[in-house]
Amino acid sequence: MAKKHNNRGGNNSKGNKAMKYMVRADIKVNGTVQRKDIIGAIMGQTEGLLGDELELRKLQRTARIGHVDVEMENRGGKVHGLILIPSSLDNVETAIIASSLETIDRIGPCTAKITVMEIQDIRATKRTVVVDRAKELLLDLVNSGEAASKTVIEEVRSVLTVGTAKQFHGLTCGPNIESSSSLIVVEGRNDVRNLLNCGVKNAISADGAGSIKQELIDLANGKETVILAIDGDRGGEMLFSQLNQMMKVDFVAQAPVGQEWELLPQKTITKCLSMKVEASKFAHQLKQKQDADDKKAGVEDKNWAEDMEETFEKPSAPKEVQEFFTHLDDVPPRKAVFVMMDGTVTEPVGPKDLATAANEADGAIAIIYNGTISDKTLDIASEAAIETVVGTKEGKGYGKRDDVQTWLAEVHR
Repeated sequence: MAKKHNNRGGNNSKGNKAMKYMVRADIKVNGTVQRKDIIGAIMGQTEGLLGDELELRKLQRTARIGHVDVEMENRGGKVHGLILIPSSLDNVETAIIASSLETIDRIGPCTAKITVMEIQDIRATKRTVVVDRAKELLLDLVNSGEAASKTVIEEVRSVLTVGTAKQFHGLTCGPNIESSSSLIVVEGRNDVRNLLNCGVKNAISADGAGSIKQELIDLANGKETVILAIDGDRGGEMLFSQLNQMMKVDFVAQAPVGQEWELLPQKTITKCLSMKVEASKFAHQLKQKQDADDKKAGVEDKNWAEDMEETFEKPSAPKEVQEFFTHLDDVPPRKAVFVMMDGTVTEPVGPKDLATAANEADGAIAIIYNGTISDKTLDIASEAAIETVVGTKEGKGYGKRDDVQTWLAEVHR
């Protein structure tokens, strides 16, 4: 379309009224005409058609009809354009005005055809804009942690939860678990949904204390920070004991005693996450609590590991593997190094770069990994023809390769 022209003629003695509707009509003219010709035809050919009450010039003087705007282009000796007429009349009167435009069949000497495309409700459009903008502002506010959403109209608040829950290898999660540098692991899917209601989008469910998926272990091991959010009961402590042995856990955030994450209000969720403790400290506190409970119950304090050693004799590692153990103290957590045939050790690499580094490490005879030995780790060693893998924790698939020997050792820091 060519330039938009506005009819600026005349002053409204009663001021501008709020417009309710916009009449949008298509015009085609078989000939060359000017904008003023179209406006003149609209005013002149509808005059007297609808009576004095709906006479366009009179309605414009009282600001019940706004300025008539025309957008038009001239191509090949013909005119095609768009007529816009704002109205503060009611819907019935506006529809009558709109239909009268279609009675115009000539603009000067040229034949013309006007077709009303729609009568747009300006107020409804504005309401939609208000709601959409309010949703954007609310999301910004919640993500910045500066306000709660409970004081906002439910229609706007719903944007926080609708369509945000996802699936990660069958586990319910928030939309940001892969892009975020931190991860919050909770027990069940309802815990994830409650955190989503409060704007927390990097949580994933462990689906209870059953079989923990290897995909969750690999996801956690690749994050900078992993927070385990457990319920304030014995079940939550049992989940911690299990996951802490299988995957990376940096911090623990426990719900108040007897409460569950799926029912916590936003204020309590924020407080629990801010009061998280280091996993090692939580494990120590949990052991002290369990020892105290055993003492009260009259249970003799025994070291389970020592009892097991009395019953089963652990296979001792060969001398050359025991030498590999000494390298673990110099390897950062969740990093790996390669021992070469000449006894030298490479620079540490992370889980994401392990496969590439293994393929490039010609002559490597062992992988020393300060973390959990998983299926993926053993696959990498097998493909690179590395016969020995040493780690600190036993994961899924540990010891299940004929061509790769696996050993566990403790790290002393």
